[in-house]
Amino acid sequence: MNKYISKGTKPTRQGFGEALAEQGDKDSRIVVIGADVTGSVLTSFFAEKHPERFISVGIAEQNATTIAVGLALSGKVAFFSAYAAFATFRNADQLRVSVCYNNANVKIAGGHSGVTVGPDGATHQCLEDIGLLRTLPNMTIVVPCDYEQAKKATIAVAEHIGPAYIRLSRAKTAIFTNADDDFQIGKADVLRDGTDVCIVACGALVWEALQAAGELETKYNLNVAVINCHTIKPIDADTISAYAKKCGAIVTAEEHQIYGGLGSAVAEVVVGKYPVPMEMIAMQDRFGESGEPDELMRHFGFTAENIVNRCLLVHKRKIEQK
Repeated sequence: MNKYISKGTKPTRQGFGEALAEQGDKDSRIVVIGADVTGSVLTSFFAEKHPERFISVGIAEQNATTIAVGLALSGKVAFFSAYAAFATFRNADQLRVSVCYNNANVKIAGGHSGVTVGPDGATHQCLEDIGLLRTLPNMTIVVPCDYEQAKKATIAVAEHIGPAYIRLSRAKTAIFTNADDDFQIGKADVLRDGTDVCIVACGALVWEALQAAGELETKYNLNVAVINCHTIKPIDADTISAYAKKCGAIVTAEEHQIYGGLGSAVAEVVVGKYPVPMEMIAMQDRFGESGEPDELMRHFGFTAENIVNRCLLVHKRKIEQK
């Protein structure tokens, strides 16, 4: 049975904004840099409480990142947040050389990621950020699954020493974890045990994975495990390989390009530790489109229905290989 129920909806960006402002009360080293989208990524909460530690640089993401590095190397915990598409790709050189090469204590919050940005369209629907950042030495990548986990992830990222990226969404998504749930960077959450298929998901697709697992149990009598892999790097290889062995088949689900994201990271673990049949739900090497978030999720297959179909397919592959 699925013990997780939705307790309402809020965007993960709100959990980030609230937690960052609260953490600013506890740690005077935290400084935040904005790039003219403060109200959108909700660093406005921090700016309102701690205006003396907030710097707005305008639409100048590369400059903002370089300033963050200088502050970090001077002993500050520097956060910079903007839309993921611009906080990462416009910033690629600064992230590689200034942040990661220096192992600087800079935290990048990429808001408005994935197709759930909706009407903003393909240019703003960042679906490649994980792939880019996974290649950078010293970079930690966290993708919280809901509002509550985004709050805990923000605190953990603030306390983590070294470069980190937290991936956030604009759209409201189901709140199904609890404020007192444990959160640890690098340690995946097993939300549901199982033996037939294992779904490994991140971000908004975790809730869809839970719905799919429930349907697979009731309609198809399949016992499906669900893992919330909130940390893409460093990935929890021990948990993933253990469930590859236990279930014998894996489906990954993410709101990201099929290349370089969660699916690739899981495949790298599985092929080296315990090879099993895999299916990947992700964007199929194309750009997004304008539309409402729910419409786009359905259009591109980021739904429980598609997860169910892929689980049935990978389970069939598993049986045929025996």
